[in-house]
Amino acid sequence: MGKVSKGFTLIEIAIVLVIIGLLLGGVLKGQELITGARVRNLISQQDGIKAAFFGFQDRFRALPGDYASASANINCNPACFSGDGNGRIDPGANSQGTYESLLAWNHLTAAGFLNGSFTMAASNTSAPVDTNNPKNPYSVYIQIVYDNNYGTGTPPSKHNLKTGSQIPVEIIAEVDRKIDDGLPYAGGFQYSTYVPSGTALTPSDCVNASTPPGWAIGGGSTNCGGASLF
Repeated sequence: MGKVSKGFTLIEIAIVLVIIGLLLGGVLKGQELITGARVRNLISQQDGIKAAFFGFQDRFRALPGDYASASANINCNPACFSGDGNGRIDPGANSQGTYESLLAWNHLTAAGFLNGSFTMAASNTSAPVDTNNPKNPYSVYIQIVYDNNYGTGTPPSKHNLKTGSQIPVEIIAEVDRKIDDGLPYAGGFQYSTYVPSGTALTPSDCVNASTPPGWAIGGGSTNCGGASLF
């Protein structure tokens, strides 16, 4: 007598489908939690530095990095270098040969407005390194400066805080939606091509050609950045 082959019953199939659904749901939920944590981390860093910037300005009536009396009024170890006091955190060497966009981190930490300790080995230090410049959660240096490297790259120069690069477009877009208008070329948070080192940013990888332009979500770019305007 031949053997009777048995298939899965409808109940067994239903149980398997339910288990698969639960596993997929767990994976998607886990990815959502990771994305949310990364977004909050970036926003928290931006908010903390902006608060430190304005706190420093209120106390010293000057800008970090640009403060002309920093060597006399901030207790640095080693001694602080001073800015030129022209009211701008210069992107390059100021009139004294000092790079104020790096010096700003020394002033903010030495004055107690930011955690950590960032120092300048010499007044003409020009390159960001771990001892003089903080990084974003993707291990890329950030920047606080007076320039127009944000949005389309042609707006008026303003003080702004760069997130640094190597941020996935989905993350930077969600940051923009949560703290601003969600548009890369408008509002108080905009796209920026700032790259302290490494692979240059390509605007079309991060911003689409819609009207108005929007973040290129779904394009898969992992090398985007933004800037918070002051």
